[in-house]
Amino acid sequence: MSNADDLFGENPAAKAAEEVSTPRRKASSAPNATAPSGYSAMDIEVLEGLEPVRRRPGMYVGGTDATALHHLFAEVIDNCMDEAIGGHASRIEVHLGADGYVSVTDNGRGIPVEEHPKFPGRSTLEIILTTLHAGGKFDSKAYETSGGLHGVGISVVNALSDDLIIEVARDQMLYRQSFSRGKPKGDVETVGRVNNRRGTMVKFHPDADIFGAQAHLSPLRLFRMTRAKAYLFGGVELRWSCDESLATNDVPAKAVFHYPDGLKDFVANRIEGETRIVDDIFAGKAGRPGSHGAVEWAIAWTLGDGGVSSYCNTIPTQDGGTHETGMRSALLRGLKNYAELTKTKAASLLTADDVLANCSVMLSVFVREPEFVGQTKDKLASSEATRIVDTALRDAFDHWLAASPHQAGKLLDWAVERAEERQRRRKEREIDRASATRKLRLPGKLADCTQTAAGGAELFIVEGDSAGGSAKQARNRSNQAVLPLRGKILNVAGASREKLAANQLISDMVQALGCGTRDRYREEDLRYDKIIIMTDADVDGAHIASLLITFFFQEMPKLVDQGHLYLAMPPLYRISQGGKTLYAHDDKHREELMRTEFTGKSKVEVTRFKGLGEMPFAHLRETTMSPKTRVLQQVRILDDRDETKITVDRLMGNKPESRFAFIQENAAFVTDLDI
Repeated sequence: MSNADDLFGENPAAKAAEEVSTPRRKASSAPNATAPSGYSAMDIEVLEGLEPVRRRPGMYVGGTDATALHHLFAEVIDNCMDEAIGGHASRIEVHLGADGYVSVTDNGRGIPVEEHPKFPGRSTLEIILTTLHAGGKFDSKAYETSGGLHGVGISVVNALSDDLIIEVARDQMLYRQSFSRGKPKGDVETVGRVNNRRGTMVKFHPDADIFGAQAHLSPLRLFRMTRAKAYLFGGVELRWSCDESLATNDVPAKAVFHYPDGLKDFVANRIEGETRIVDDIFAGKAGRPGSHGAVEWAIAWTLGDGGVSSYCNTIPTQDGGTHETGMRSALLRGLKNYAELTKTKAASLLTADDVLANCSVMLSVFVREPEFVGQTKDKLASSEATRIVDTALRDAFDHWLAASPHQAGKLLDWAVERAEERQRRRKEREIDRASATRKLRLPGKLADCTQTAAGGAELFIVEGDSAGGSAKQARNRSNQAVLPLRGKILNVAGASREKLAANQLISDMVQALGCGTRDRYREEDLRYDKIIIMTDADVDGAHIASLLITFFFQEMPKLVDQGHLYLAMPPLYRISQGGKTLYAHDDKHREELMRTEFTGKSKVEVTRFKGLGEMPFAHLRETTMSPKTRVLQQVRILDDRDETKITVDRLMGNKPESRFAFIQENAAFVTDLDI
């Protein structure tokens, strides 16, 4: 009985449907019963078999674009993964041919081929391939957990393929059947006896009538989808192959994927080369795939773009869902609990977004009979997934934080910075709404200091996100702010006002300083007492510093006159011998220190810093950012301003012949040229 029956005792819609399907004699015999003009029984079309899929493919695979095209492959390989997760298959093979056919083979149990009890004369294999909502995943007898819930996956692939061949090796016999556009070409064929084979092979070719003649399966996309499945379940081996004509540098002709460490291996590969906020990857497992309720996760905090990739029963959930909700809750609660233990009061401001900013996350959950939003399964709706993930991650995260207080402290400080930055932006938006005359806007990449007064506040302008990440960890958050600039800023000496106005890096600096430029400069509105240019101790760093000095000289000359502009002097070398450590700013300084400060027979270790982003934040704080130990050079205009402007225009302006003449005039004075 439907819900309407429960509530009202009789379902009017069902009653009406019954009357339509079984007309009363009196109504059918009425001599003058005629249909409304233009709309009759002839206009009612009944679609049978798989025809609805071909008429409306968007209802089943999301459309007819490239994503929908590759969804066919996902449906087939997901069936194989269900066999593997259930413990029935250990190997899946994928092959893409130059003819556009893709085949997926597993060594599982094989689809049943015997006659179906409800359909006399028809094999179960044919029923599964040609009937919507036919499959073995509607209860938990055949599969504890699975990605196929509606029984439409393989039949949809069949409907949208102009050619599909399926082979089943079962009970040492091989069976084969062919289909075209959802219809069988013939009955199930018994090929013969096989002794060393079992499982199912599906080979199909997408229909050009549906996806267009130019729609082709992407080797790179299929290769990555295949590899991802191996990460999601460490108990299965994925074998990839394609024709030699399809192989590229990114897509090998053959590859084998087997990752016992699963998602942790994937995240480690994803973040390779990125600067980490904490060194270790938070990873773990709870439960067993194939049972009721299991979860695996791997989370890394880096200065990269990050992102959350989540899965349910190996199905990618691009739009997230309840399992991500459980993860967010567990991480936020765990970090807040740790903050209470360390008496970090600012942690009360934390939200899940603060904790997960710049995270690289892989989350995989296995649940029985999950609920998705839509047939394409882009979002998980099962409420039990929230509980499963929250419970599993909460204890594991607490133990992970307690086991490494140093890393936990770094993560907490970083998350608190995100929260404070978010609060600051919220207040700025409130100021923007409340004031129509003077608005305070700060660039998104600025990590501001907590004090509001300009006296004693310092702004470090650094090159790149990597250096910015190190500087943010090395700074004193109370009075030191960090503004990372990506790339070299515009050379303002040779640029038009339109280019200056359109340049984002310059706009970020002007907004961070808050004092305006040129005639609109206001000393009282300057937000920092010291503006410190901090670039790498190499040629590129010197070039960026020159561009920044030129900007301040031209656009904010009064800031320079008032003595606010400085150059940081990061070292190029770290020299250690025993317990003694000194830093050298350049090669000449290193040689001097080696000659005068390091004697004896013990080994002297010399480390050359590649850049600020590669320097450990503790070293950066000690050598370059701490007022107690750093060296700063103040930028001042010692000569006549007009003469200085002539020199700047000559060296930085838009006339290359002036720079060439300067090089010729001064070449004789070069004594140490590093080539």
